[in-house]
Amino acid sequence: MPAHAGTMRAAVFHGVDDVRLEEVPRPQAGPGEAVIRVTMTTICGTDLHIVRGEYAVKPGLIIGHEPVGVIEELGAGVTGYSIGDRVLVGAITPCGQCNACLSGNLSQCGHGSGYEAIGGWRFGNTIDGAQAEYLLVPNAQANLAKIPDGVTDEQVVLLADIASTGISGAESGGVRIGDAVAVFAQGPIGLCASLGAKLMGAAVVIGVDGDDARLAIAKKMGVDVVLDYRKVDVVDEIRRITHGTGVDVAIESLGTQETFENALRVLRPGGTLSSLGVYSGKLQMPYDAFAAGLGDHRIVTTLCPGGKERMRRLIEMVRSGRLDLRPLITHRFKLADINEAYKLFGDRRDGVMKVAITP
Repeated sequence: MPAHAGTMRAAVFHGVDDVRLEEVPRPQAGPGEAVIRVTMTTICGTDLHIVRGEYAVKPGLIIGHEPVGVIEELGAGVTGYSIGDRVLVGAITPCGQCNACLSGNLSQCGHGSGYEAIGGWRFGNTIDGAQAEYLLVPNAQANLAKIPDGVTDEQVVLLADIASTGISGAESGGVRIGDAVAVFAQGPIGLCASLGAKLMGAAVVIGVDGDDARLAIAKKMGVDVVLDYRKVDVVDEIRRITHGTGVDVAIESLGTQETFENALRVLRPGGTLSSLGVYSGKLQMPYDAFAAGLGDHRIVTTLCPGGKERMRRLIEMVRSGRLDLRPLITHRFKLADINEAYKLFGDRRDGVMKVAITP
């Protein structure tokens, strides 16, 4: 049943394991803002952290941060767009004007506003998010990326976060033509990191996981070597594949002590560990894996790049046929069934990778 005028349906966080589909006021666009009617969104692992109480947000917040939609309303000062334009909005919404943005560090927009803001990540974190019928987009001029005709919602919805994040792991790691790259964990972000490494010219990409469905989809999507850590000693096997040298770049996309340590252990001297995982607790650095600090290793961390130019570039990769993430959308739900979608995604049942949510 559609929400009546002035209200909309949304997934509202109330506390640990308590997300409710509620009718709430519809947002209105102020100066520099836009309202989009959401046509597709999805659930992210970060949303699970919120729902499980592992990352704190205020009760009453609408969650979600991966929106595709149609412009419904434009605030004063937003130019170059029309009502009815189809748009993709990144999970990270830089303002384009602060010190971080003007220094080219868009994902850290609002730098210095406190850890809780995690750079420019606002949707479903510090402001209402995308698991709703309508979404208010801040700094719209910097964040609305038009979707070309002939490109579907499903082709672009995963660009907002996981593709931008995963590919940035390969970019930050400085993958070069001919490199050997190992990617620890082949969940949605790790798989996008593997695809990013291939796009950047890696000669061999080695994907590591211990989940049958994820190993199968990694193989299907072109990861060169897929290793099951339940069956092989991953460090030994990667050393063997690289003739004892180690990989040029190791990408860590899970956020555990074990995967971080293994990523270090498979690096060649002078190699780069590109870290995408979100860690909790104390992360320790074994001195032997770190070559006692003498290995010329580089460790880099990355937050999902956002903004309309980043989204435009990713859309172009999709439009040109170089990137197809549709196989990652394994399940589809209506917004009305969002709790069922959270349960399936959280339990990793039925080979789920990503779910598409349509209002």
